[in-house]
Amino acid sequence: MRLFVGNLSYNISEAELSEAFGQFGEVSSVKIIVDRDTGRSRGFGFVDMPNADEATKGMNEIDGSELGGRTVAVKEAHENTRR
Repeated sequence: MRLFVGNLSYNISEAELSEAFGQFGEVSSVKIIVDRDTGRSRGFGFVDMPNADEATKGMNEIDGSELGGRTVAVKEAHENTRR
């Protein structure tokens, strides 16, 4: 299951995000989206977890909690069909 994580601190690393979700199960990948010109985080990213139950638990626990000094929003990611 792919999760969208929004309102991330610009200083949080992919390793820290993986560690936060890793409390709830296996994390297969983490990607923080960065601005292609500046290389700075755009404040959101994606976490992939192969087990849907673990991903749902992580989403429910982390959504609305503080991570890196900011209250993050977590929801199930949906395929972008606009491209």
